[in-house]
Amino acid sequence: MAQKILIVEDNDNNRSLFQDILRFYDYDVSVAIDGEEGVALARELLPDLILMDIQMPGMDGMAAGQILKRDPLTCNLKIIALTSFAMQGDEQKFLAAGFDDYLSKPVNTRELPGRVKEWLTAEGLS
Repeated sequence: MAQKILIVEDNDNNRSLFQDILRFYDYDVSVAIDGEEGVALARELLPDLILMDIQMPGMDGMAAGQILKRDPLTCNLKIIALTSFAMQGDEQKFLAAGFDDYLSKPVNTRELPGRVKEWLTAEGLS
């Protein structure tokens, strides 16, 4: 059975690109366009991995990730922060907020499948 990945991303181009790449590698991919929808789908689907954009309108990825990590139903889901604002200290900030790892944008599409595989096979990322 294919592993489930939830992409929470407000940018249509990024969302489609990540979705197409991961489906090519036989992952079962679902998408959400904002944090609220991401939280709802995560609770419904219980995916193996969530790729969570940090900057989104409405509920941002930081808030959505923290909600999921505080919820007993979803607290063990692996959530990777995606951000285009890669500043010194960001990785520590995201890990401290409960994210399992962090990936800066633009995402290297050639490396993405390998990173996803690493995240899915890692026992305790952070």
